[in-house]
Amino acid sequence: MNGRSVHRCLANSLVISLVVAGSLLLLAGCGGVASGSSSTAPAGTLSPSPSQVTFGSTKVGSNQTSTVTLSNSGGTALTITKATLSGAGFSMGNLALPLTLNAGSTASATITFAPTGSGSFSGSVTFATSANQVSSTVVVPFSGEGMAPGALSPNPSSLAFGSILVGGNSSQSETLTNTGGSSLTISAATVSGTGFSLSGLTLPVTLNAGQGTSFTVLFSPTATGTASGSVSITSNDSGSNLSIPLSGTGVTQGTLTASPTSLAFGSVQVGNSTNLSETLTNTGGSAINISQANLTGAAFSISGLTLPLNLVANQSATFTATFTPTGTGAASGSLSVVSNGSNPSFNIALSGTGTATGQLAVSPTSLSFGNVVVGSSSSLGGSLNATGVPVTVASASINSGEFVLSGLSLPATIPAGKSATFTVTFTPGASGAASASLSFSSNASNSPAESMTGTGTAPVQQSVNLTWTATADAVGYNIYRSTTSGSGYTMINPSLDGTTAYTDSTVVSGTTYYYVATSVNSESQESGYSNQATAVIPAQ
Repeated sequence: MNGRSVHRCLANSLVISLVVAGSLLLLAGCGGVASGSSSTAPAGTLSPSPSQVTFGSTKVGSNQTSTVTLSNSGGTALTITKATLSGAGFSMGNLALPLTLNAGSTASATITFAPTGSGSFSGSVTFATSANQVSSTVVVPFSGEGMAPGALSPNPSSLAFGSILVGGNSSQSETLTNTGGSSLTISAATVSGTGFSLSGLTLPVTLNAGQGTSFTVLFSPTATGTASGSVSITSNDSGSNLSIPLSGTGVTQGTLTASPTSLAFGSVQVGNSTNLSETLTNTGGSAINISQANLTGAAFSISGLTLPLNLVANQSATFTATFTPTGTGAASGSLSVVSNGSNPSFNIALSGTGTATGQLAVSPTSLSFGNVVVGSSSSLGGSLNATGVPVTVASASINSGEFVLSGLSLPATIPAGKSATFTVTFTPGASGAASASLSFSSNASNSPAESMTGTGTAPVQQSVNLTWTATADAVGYNIYRSTTSGSGYTMINPSLDGTTAYTDSTVVSGTTYYYVATSVNSESQESGYSNQATAVIPAQ
């Protein structure tokens, strides 16, 4: 019940008070009948407005405030004794407690929402009140959405223009995107650095979350060398102003050079060919593209140059030019190189002379070594003769290891009408007939060869028979040998020889030996050397 009844009893009666449903009921302890009743005003009641606070989206780093009006809608005064706040990001001010509100009066409290991150936030404030000794609480809930601030992101993060011809230009596109959660406004964009400029950006421009805008940066170098700069973007991004680095290099136009500037092949025999190396180099600052290499002169050709070919500054490419005359006499031609360099077309002169082919003859056409003892050698000579024009002999080969060529250093050029001598040595490795062929490689029109034959024979065992006059008291004799007359003797009998004859079977053909003998008596006393005997071993 909302009223309060008072029952008065007789004097000295006991008064009992009960609080029921927020109302105070007084009962007479005597149990008598109430003599009368009266009504009082309803207790004070706290009514907040609004009853809940919704802040909506608020950028992280900023805040929103809302005012809550606290009204006493009851009939008696009430006291706000305490306010308990909960929820991260929320705060309350402008309310000093405890605070007593009379019936019908109001007070204001300021609620502030300052999100600490993105996402949903919730909280509340609980007011504790007291009216007519009755306590109660009133809860005001809060809600809000934290929103990440706008953030400006460039793509790409820097612009590198590379090498650009002085007087030319190159452009690149740059995109700015708002990667944050709230909109931002770009208010200014400035470019620094010689040769750099900006276009296509109308300011101010506001970018919502996820939205982007693009513009163009142009690099127009006015001098050679490296250049640097930046694009500075001013916005209300929560971070610092954005700077986009710029870089580029001004270069001169590429220039193609040839080394050597002409190719002279000299005299080349008809049917043969000569190669020369040629190098193309980009001596300018910018890259060059070689698109064509046009050749004139039927006797000339090139290889190792694949087109189109791109050469950066200071880069080179080397290829081979070949002269193959088909007839005698002077020949000329040119190689025209086409590129996008400062010299778009230049010629490399080619020249050479075709000469008649020479003839090469070998004399004799065959070599016969006859019988040669196995292990020994026999040598025969020969010659090469050039006719017509000089002949260059590059190499020679023999198809048998028993025959060896010497006396001719190759390669060798033999003037016309002249000859070069050589020697072939036959060293049989076994008994029996042997044959081989000596061939020559040259620039002559012919390829002469020389045949060779020989027979290996087994060596004949030769010996020296020695005899001497006996000595009366000798019990044996020693035999000495030397290859030097009068000295250097070495005993050749393995034991004391009791006869007056000795055969030396260890002689070598073609060698001269000198022999002496001594006598030995029964007391092992050896005499001096006898007279010297000489033996000449014939060569086999």
